[in-house]
Amino acid sequence: MKKALCLLLACLMAFGCLTACSSGTDTTTPDTSSTTTDGGASTDGADSGDTTSSSAAFKVGVIGPLTGGAAIYGTAVANAAQLAVDEINAEGGIQFELKSEDDVNVAETSINAYNTLKDWGMQLLLGTVTTTPAIAVASEAYNDRIFMLTPSGSSTDILAGKDNVFQVCFTDPNQGMKSAQYIAEHDLGSSIGIIYQNDSAYSTGIFESFMEEAEAQGLKIVYTGVFQESTQTDFSVQLTEAQSAGADLLFLPIYYTPISVILTQAAAQNYSPLIFGVDGMDGILTVEGFDTSLAEGVMLLTPFSAYSSDEASQTFTEKYQEAYGELPNQFAADAYDGMYILKAAIEAAGVTPDMSAEEICEALIPAMATLSFTGLTSGGGEMTWSATGEVDKEPLAATIQDGVYVMEN
Repeated sequence: MKKALCLLLACLMAFGCLTACSSGTDTTTPDTSSTTTDGGASTDGADSGDTTSSSAAFKVGVIGPLTGGAAIYGTAVANAAQLAVDEINAEGGIQFELKSEDDVNVAETSINAYNTLKDWGMQLLLGTVTTTPAIAVASEAYNDRIFMLTPSGSSTDILAGKDNVFQVCFTDPNQGMKSAQYIAEHDLGSSIGIIYQNDSAYSTGIFESFMEEAEAQGLKIVYTGVFQESTQTDFSVQLTEAQSAGADLLFLPIYYTPISVILTQAAAQNYSPLIFGVDGMDGILTVEGFDTSLAEGVMLLTPFSAYSSDEASQTFTEKYQEAYGELPNQFAADAYDGMYILKAAIEAAGVTPDMSAEEICEALIPAMATLSFTGLTSGGGEMTWSATGEVDKEPLAATIQDGVYVMEN
């Protein structure tokens, strides 16, 4: 009898254990889709732009200036990248998880941001946004074998000797060459002055290629002036010398902040040459306190305008404006294209999110050479890439009229 009772108790205990184990196990199929942030770029350091983790999503890092003087570029890139990720994830195929880090347009800070993203598990890098940080980070990405696509870093030094680094925007030599050709073809200036920043890889790269092509085109260069980042608040000397030299066109291969100062001080000196810039001028109409009427008639090379009449640009502009309450600039369009380029490369290479960053990188490198991509910034044609990572596409010229960019033929 005692034996039977013991046996009964043992059976009851075993049944209880099985019941307890069963109740603690989730048999529901997990949701592996990536959940992204809803708003714009955050600036909270390591937590900025963080999204819900998903093993079925590719982890993409974004690095750029979310604060500081170049924040208009970095926030545009982070916002547009998120907009593209939301669209792509909603399609239900390839999924992305995005995380943005602030580098304040400083190389050392950019490397710190890169290391933060690497610790997070970054498999692909959409960045960096500006040239000098991009040069520094590209070396790290090359050593770590992480695929890097910079939406707006334009120096060839970013690419040099790094087979895993590719660009969306024009290279500096291409911008300088195309600017000289456009000025010559349209007879925009008989005597040309140049003001560039000689401690900026971006500015010096464009300047050097412009000078080379200007000579080939027979352009007359009557003045060349320089400045440094620390002296970009006073251009009275450069403007006086350019005016005295008879420059009727000023070529400015620099960013929009110093250009706003140049336009203001030129007006004060009653000097009104034609101003011709490159993609760094995009943002001139947003400078706080700047009299935008001074930008009337200014020309620049740019691959995108929020006022463009083509359907794709209009759709993107409407979505961006609805999401972030402002018009997108060229850098936003570059980043938006960049996310779709990453998607196209992933599809071409056949990689999956469970692969290591190095495995993904080695597969995407040859895949990039096979892509022909049409996007917002492809100049009405297709983008293709050389083995060196340089993009081949046509730039477009725009003139500022009535406070908007008007695309030229």
